[in-house]
Amino acid sequence: MPVKGLKRKFFQRLFGICVTRRPVDPECWTYSSGTAVLTVASAAELSAKGGAIRLEGKGLPMRVLVFRDDDSVLRAYKNKCGHKGRRVDPVPGERCVQCCSVNAAAYDYTGTRLQGPGKKPLVPLTAKEQDGKLVISIS
Repeated sequence: MPVKGLKRKFFQRLFGICVTRRPVDPECWTYSSGTAVLTVASAAELSAKGGAIRLEGKGLPMRVLVFRDDDSVLRAYKNKCGHKGRRVDPVPGERCVQCCSVNAAAYDYTGTRLQGPGKKPLVPLTAKEQDGKLVISIS
């Protein structure tokens, strides 16, 4: 059964422009020694199911996607599609993430490809909530 994709305009798909934005409060997260720490209350985008942010910069060795799934679980992934290496976005109500490219490869929460040309799996990152923070292991 095909995944219902996010609605994007042709040029958004062609140029790989993702829907997920950087956090409004850039101070809501830090990175040091292989660990990204996100203060959940400071990331208003993650307060509701389907909310998402992308973490980039600050010495982070890879782009990271963080989102609250339909079960209110915070998840983190290496933000790189297994097809062309573009960013991915969560698809609310579909229990998957989807590449922002024309081909719209989709992956389930384990990183397994559901549809599209992506040959490599999506890489989930170990993320644990503790004391109001999301601690993400970057490897």
